[in-house]
Amino acid sequence: MIDIVNSVIFTTFNRVIDYLPNFFGGLAILIFGIFLATLLKKVLVTFFNFIRLDDLFQKTKLITKQEVKIWLEVLTEIIRWSVIILFLTPTLEVWYFSRATVVISQFILYLPNIIVAVIISFVGLIASNLGYDIVKHSVKTIGATSANTLSVFTKWLILFFTILVVLNQLGVAQDLVRILFTGIVAMVALAGGLAFGLGGREIAKDMLGELKKKFK
Repeated sequence: MIDIVNSVIFTTFNRVIDYLPNFFGGLAILIFGIFLATLLKKVLVTFFNFIRLDDLFQKTKLITKQEVKIWLEVLTEIIRWSVIILFLTPTLEVWYFSRATVVISQFILYLPNIIVAVIISFVGLIASNLGYDIVKHSVKTIGATSANTLSVFTKWLILFFTILVVLNQLGVAQDLVRILFTGIVAMVALAGGLAFGLGGREIAKDMLGELKKKFK
């Protein structure tokens, strides 16, 4: 019995000793990846601060300086973790966690979608603010209340479409997103057609009347 216990302990100890180089090797790869990712984030943050990207966007008056900083922080943090995950794959290989590397590899392929989704969200936010300003200044003649209502509606409509595009980019409920997108476009087109038809009926009648007078 004692021999069996000693044999198990000895075998386990040898396996641990044999595994230590792999463990420390993988750990070194992971630490280097974390260091490189953190360094890359600092470089990006320094670059954005150097070109004063937040000030450039603030001058457009479409987004605040604080909002730009938040979006840049999100983007740089995603890039940082992307680099860490890239180094996590060889780390797991060295640690003989081959099954985990399959999952990590699939996630790595998905990372560009996340980065693009963040960029789309940022652009959509700016576009919604731009649409708000354009509509508000374009329809001032119809009254302040109506102009504000239309501008707010335009802003949220753009944001809603942005959310649909982001969800589609992330691959979340793509069929549902397409159905919603098609339905909303059809609804807006129908509403616009009815509004134009009903509102322009009298104008069209007057134009036809003038044409009849000219040809008489």
